[in-house]
Amino acid sequence: MKRLVFAVGFLELGIVLVVIPWSMYWDRNYFAQAVPGIRDFITNNFVRGAVSGLGVLNVAIAIAELVTMIAARQSRPASIAPSRFAED
Repeated sequence: MKRLVFAVGFLELGIVLVVIPWSMYWDRNYFAQAVPGIRDFITNNFVRGAVSGLGVLNVAIAIAELVTMIAARQSRPASIAPSRFAED
């Protein structure tokens, strides 16, 4: 269960980091309005691309974790239960 929450958290964070730098929210945030030097830095396309790249990395980590969880679940041996038709 912890691994699932971990993977979903990484997936959510990754999607946010991919989308937010290219939205209007990125241009009109508190820090960009308060300090003009920060606005020039964060509106640079290279910075936006770097943040989106971190988002893609987070999405890849989440997908790898989910694939690992699914593979581990499928390779788990079935529990051995006593048969109802066992010879006495």
